[in-house]
Order: sequence, then structure tokens, then C-alpha cells
Amino acid sequence: MRLIFMGSPQFAIPSLERLLESKHEILAVVTQPDKPAGRGQHLTPTAVKKRALEAGLTVYDPPKLKGTNFHETLAEYKPDALVVVAYGKILRPEVLNVPRLGCINVHASLLPKYRGAAPVQWTLIRGELKTGVTIMKLDEGMDTGPILDVAELEILDDDNIQSLSNALSVLGADLLMKVLDRVEERDAIEGRPQDSAQATYAPMLKKEDGKLDWSKTTEQIMCHLRGVTPWPGAYSLLTGGASAAGLRDQPFRILDAEVPGSHEIPPLGDQTPAPGEVVGVLKGYGVIVRTGSGYLMVTRVQPPNKREMTAMDCVNGGLLKVGMRFA
Repeated sequence: MRLIFMGSPQFAIPSLERLLESKHEILAVVTQPDKPAGRGQHLTPTAVKKRALEAGLTVYDPPKLKGTNFHETLAEYKPDALVVVAYGKILRPEVLNVPRLGCINVHASLLPKYRGAAPVQWTLIRGELKTGVTIMKLDEGMDTGPILDVAELEILDDDNIQSLSNALSVLGADLLMKVLDRVEERDAIEGRPQDSAQATYAPMLKKEDGKLDWSKTTEQIMCHLRGVTPWPGAYSLLTGGASAAGLRDQPFRILDAEVPGSHEIPPLGDQTPAPGEVVGVLKGYGVIVRTGSGYLMVTRVQPPNKREMTAMDCVNGGLLKVGMRFA
């Protein structure tokens, strides 16, 4: 088939690679514009743009689609279908109507669950045990189009955004090729409608989504930490003690943590620590913090206006002490 590929981040690369190896023809690639990145904020192309140029493909990176005639440029290629993998922009009707058969999208969730821009993150935050990819035909809604095929994936206990995204990107690429072969055979994009009554949503994360609620269970906090690392990053505000005075009202980032064994929790007697309270230090490992259901061992942190460091370095520097509390 004659295809136009639309995608931007690393997640889209396995799908692009499979298409390059296939019998299908990639007429052109559309991606997001170069963006500032790194300390020097140098303009950096997307992962898809880099790979497409290496492959000698024609690449377009329009700053916007709405209110432009870019769809006319795409129409000149007379594509059978558009393949969309994490492109990053909602496609307007004039773009959706360009290909002869329609637009095929790879979405990183089991639709209709987690419609939206951040399905991997919210899947982890909500503590799901499984996820997957859905191949769908795009319509004018937000991930509301007919489902062409799905593939499930078990979420591992140590999965984070990066590892889960990597696994889903490969799974999605494999499923995409299966769907494209079926579409070519039938010369039609045929799917089943979604049950919108079962829909849940995964909006783009905001900075405030990183704030931890220590009254939640240990498991819920761990899931939250996995789902917001590295961005926007998990954080709390620190209270209690003279050392914490200069850190109040500033985000104290929690970079890594684990569930401590029962033998690692210090004896507390008749004390009833408040959620978020630092109740002990496990030398060489981290600090023990009370949660709504038990305890969490924080192992790596970034205090306000400081570099990333181990929790033990933070303790040794006097920035974190027993009795302080993450509010």
C-alpha cells in the first residue's frame, strides 16, 4: 500500500522500522517541528525525523495543521492510508479525508480505556495489572474510532514509563503490520465500534500531577511514583525541624523508592506516625517513611535547589532527618 507515516517520539520508531522493512511504500513522513532540548536548548529533531532522514524519506514538520493548506500537500501523494503513531496533534477532518481508505492509529492502551495523550503514564498511576495496544481507525473524536485489533501485555512489578513504553511500541509495531496486511487484502479498513460507556481518560500530565499523597497506600504511592517519573516527577513539601525551614513550600523530589521488609522498619513503641513522617534511617539504603497503609523506603531524592543524590547523602548532609514530614 501507499502510505504516509505520521509520528514523533521514540515510541513510533519500531512501527517506522517495520514499515521500512515491509513491502509497503512510505510516500512521506510527517512529524513535529524541532524543539529546544538539553542544557543548551538547541533545536533538536524528533526521533522519527532523524530516522526518516537517515532512510532517505521526504519529511514534513509543519508547526500546525489547523488553518493551513497542508492537507493539500498530503493529497498530492494520493495515499491509500495514513499511519499515525504518537504524532502529537489531533488531525482535522480535512487531513482525515486525505487517504483513500482512512487513517490507522497505534494507541498505547486497551481502548476504550485510557483515551488521550498519556495512556502509559495513567495506566501505571492507576495500578493496572495489564495494558496493551489498540489499532484503530481515526475519526474526529479523541481516540473514539472503530477498533481494528488489540494485543494485551502484562505489566511487570518493576515497569516504569520507559520500560512499558518500549514494550508497547514493539507490540504495536507487530500488530500494525498484521492489520495493514488485512487492510490490503480487503482493500478496506473494517473495525468494531467502541463502547464509550466503558471509556476512561488519560490527559497529558501537568506538573501538579507529580504531588504525592502520603495518606494513600504504599502500593498506590509506588504506582504513582512509577507513572510520573521522569516527568513531571514525584514530589512533596517537607515540614518539621530547623533544617526543613529553608525547604518549605518548595518541591522536594522523590526519585526512587521501594517497599521495605518488615525487619527494616524501626520499632516505634506506642507512637502513631502521621502519613509522610520520616520514622527511621536504614543505613546504606534510605529513609523509612510512613504511608496510609504501612511504610515506604525512599532511596533517591533531589532537595530544592540541590543536585540529585541518594537519600543517605541527604541524611548525611542534614537535609533529611527522623521526625521531618513530607506533607
